[in-house]
Amino acid sequence: MGKTSDLTTVQKTIIDTLHKEGKTQKVIAKEAGCSQSSVSKHINRQAKGRKKCGRKKCTSSRDNRTLQRIVTTNPFKNVGEIHKEWTAAGVSASRTTTRRLMKDMGFRCRIPCVKPLLNKKQRKKRLAWAKDKKDWTDAEWSKVMFSDESKFCISFGNQGPRVWRKSGEAQNPRCMRSSVKFPPSVMVWGAMSSAGVGPLCFLRSRVNAAVYQEVLEHFMLPAADQLYGDADFTFQQDLAPAHSAKTTSTWFKDHGIPVLDWPANSPDLNPIENLWGIVKRRMQYARPNNAEELKTTIRATWALITPEQCHRLIESMPRRITAVIEAKGAPTKY
Repeated sequence: MGKTSDLTTVQKTIIDTLHKEGKTQKVIAKEAGCSQSSVSKHINRQAKGRKKCGRKKCTSSRDNRTLQRIVTTNPFKNVGEIHKEWTAAGVSASRTTTRRLMKDMGFRCRIPCVKPLLNKKQRKKRLAWAKDKKDWTDAEWSKVMFSDESKFCISFGNQGPRVWRKSGEAQNPRCMRSSVKFPPSVMVWGAMSSAGVGPLCFLRSRVNAAVYQEVLEHFMLPAADQLYGDADFTFQQDLAPAHSAKTTSTWFKDHGIPVLDWPANSPDLNPIENLWGIVKRRMQYARPNNAEELKTTIRATWALITPEQCHRLIESMPRRITAVIEAKGAPTKY
C-alpha cells in the first residue's frame, strides 16, 4: 500500500470515478489497490480545491484589463487619478482595491530614469563614435581624464513625478522622462581617471568660455599632475558651449593637451556620471542648512571615492560602447 503521493494516475481516476458513484472508501480502496487512508486523503484534497473561501471579487477580468490599460497609457498618474479614471469607466471599486490590483499586476511606483533627448543626427553620430572606439583597450581608456559638471541641491527629496512600471521596465521609453541639459543652476566641476578623482571646483556663476578656462587652469591642470604626473593623457569634455568655444580650443592647443572627440548628449558614455550618482546617494540623508555646509558635505563625500571604484568604471567603457552599438545610437542604461 503506497502513500497518497505514490498514487498513480490510474488509481486516482478509479478513486474519483467510484467516489462519484457513491461507493464507500473501503470499497474504493479495494478496487484501486491502495490503503483506505490514501483514498480519504485524495478525496479530501480534491474537495478543498473545488470551492474557494473568502469574499467574492468586486471586479471582473474585463475591469482588470481596463485598469491595466489605464496604467500603461498614463504611467505618470498617481493612484488617485488612476482610480478616478477607472471608476469613471463604470467600475465600482475602492482606492485601496485599485492600489492592490496594480500591485498584483506587477506595477510598482518608482522614480523614473532620465534619458537625454537625442535626434536622429545625434544618434547617428553616437553610433559612428562607438564603432570608432570599439577596439580601444582598458589601457587606452586609462589615459583619458573624464570631466563633467553636476548640480547639487540642499534638499534631495524633490525628485520629480514618479512612474508606475513593472520589473524590467526601467529602460522602457514609456516609463522614462526626458532631461534638459544645462538647467539654470550652480554646478560643481570634477574630473576622474582610472587612478582616482581630482579636486572639485564650485562654480559661482554661469559658465562661459572665460570661466571655464579658469577652471581648467586652476583645477584641471592640478588634477592632471595628481592623476598622471608627467605621463601623457587625453582630456574628455562634453560639447557645452563653453567647452567647444574657439578660445577654449586655443587654450588646449597652447597647453599641448589633446581633447577626446565626444558625441553630443551622451552622459551614459561618461563614467564620471556614475561617480556623481554615488556621491548623491551617499548624501541622500545629509541635511545641510546652507550652501557652505552643502559644499563641505560634497567635498567630504567626494574624498571617499576610491581609485578602485574609478578603475572599475573606466573598465566599463567597452561595455558602454557595445551597448550604444546594440542600441543603434539610442540612450543606454548606463
